[in-house]
Amino acid sequence: MTNTLSKRLQPIFARIASWFQNSRNAFIFAIVYCLITTLLVYFSPRSLPDFILFLASGYLIFALKMSIKQKALVGAVLALLIIPVVGIRNISYLGIFFQIAMFSGLALGLNIVVGFTGMLNLGYTAFFLVGSYLWAFFGSQQMFMLYAIPGTQPETTQYYLPANSFYLFLFLGLGLAALVGFLLGLPVLRVRGDYLAIVTLGFGEVMRVTANNLDHPINLTNGPQGITQIQRPILPAGLVQALGNFLAPVVGHVATQDEFYNVFFYLLALIIILFIILVVVRLNNSRIGRAWMAIREDELAAGAMGIPVVSYRLAAFSVGASFAGIMGVCFAASQTFVSPESFSFMQSIGVLSMVILGGLGSIPGVILGATVVIVLNFQVLQQLSLWLNGLRQSGGVIPIINFAWQNLSPQLDPAQYQRMLFGAILILMMIYRPEGILPPKLRKHERQTPSETVPSQLTPSESTPTEQTGEVADEAEAEHGAA
Repeated sequence: MTNTLSKRLQPIFARIASWFQNSRNAFIFAIVYCLITTLLVYFSPRSLPDFILFLASGYLIFALKMSIKQKALVGAVLALLIIPVVGIRNISYLGIFFQIAMFSGLALGLNIVVGFTGMLNLGYTAFFLVGSYLWAFFGSQQMFMLYAIPGTQPETTQYYLPANSFYLFLFLGLGLAALVGFLLGLPVLRVRGDYLAIVTLGFGEVMRVTANNLDHPINLTNGPQGITQIQRPILPAGLVQALGNFLAPVVGHVATQDEFYNVFFYLLALIIILFIILVVVRLNNSRIGRAWMAIREDELAAGAMGIPVVSYRLAAFSVGASFAGIMGVCFAASQTFVSPESFSFMQSIGVLSMVILGGLGSIPGVILGATVVIVLNFQVLQQLSLWLNGLRQSGGVIPIINFAWQNLSPQLDPAQYQRMLFGAILILMMIYRPEGILPPKLRKHERQTPSETVPSQLTPSESTPTEQTGEVADEAEAEHGAA
């Protein structure tokens, strides 16, 4: 019975697959899917299943076999038009999209260190802290409070720099974090394996504790209270008002300046993500990327082939740190507040879990991993918690066992078990799919066809010593070029 049913369904699935092989059909399907999910989210802004279906449209654009122009067109309309409108209609969505973009940037930076070169970094949020506190210090009133008691600054205290200096500090944060990564790597990257992981873990904790205690004798970080009233770049008031009036019939209200700031930081994070992806792709397909791949596969062999291992590891460490620095500047401005608690060890573990979940060395996989973790954390678990709270307040009972919902312990709140859930997901991934959800595709120089492995019809016993030596030299030369 089962075999008969599968035989009947097989031609249907084959026709559907062949239909999607046509780029025009895939393009039409992507447009229709995005339109339907947009309408679902628009008319049901608090529906979790509709929001997940809407998020899946991004992966659909990546997975369907469309031309680059078609993917760029659908993706641009979705990212630049649909998401801002949907986000203004439900402001929590824009916060989630910004978190996805920000942590995707962090995960892409860590992916260079962990996925491309095989180094385990457990203190990656230290570079995130560097960028955040750089703009928090110069973009707030903290410069004038160096010798004041934390929390006692008068309201009339001026800002040290104009708000639009934020754009300059994006590049300064990138450069400073890269410099810190380089300086850290000079004495550290000569160790490897578990020792490197322990050193980076210690560095991350040192940076967090330093920020927590730099409120005396000179108040640089305001201690555990954090730095508040961080400036945001100025948005043109006329443009904000005009766009608010224009979008009012669509979103159902006149958008406020805070809502436009959410749109601004989402678009800024999106631009930074595109820049990071461009840099990572170019590096990965270059001589540097091939050297990183060789170091990841076998560090001793790479060094024996003439690759300067320490120099390339320093480069990977600096590039990955720079991405965290620029994202830290963006984070500080968007939140207008930073404190040491935002850069804990668990934050580093969260970014590492995104990389492992998506796929080590995979750019789209890392972005998908960040999306899954953020949605689970900020949407799924939060919605389940709200649902259980509603059941507790309803006064109902569980059928069959006749247990009152109001007697359900608050300790069973799903939001409190996010770390346990992520740990279980990682365990299952390591057991059943260790390569990640979207593992990286094999590149051409990593493939080895049978015709390349058998250069002649002679067996080793039939080859002369001179021919064997020439073959070994040729193989070594080919391996050196591949590395």
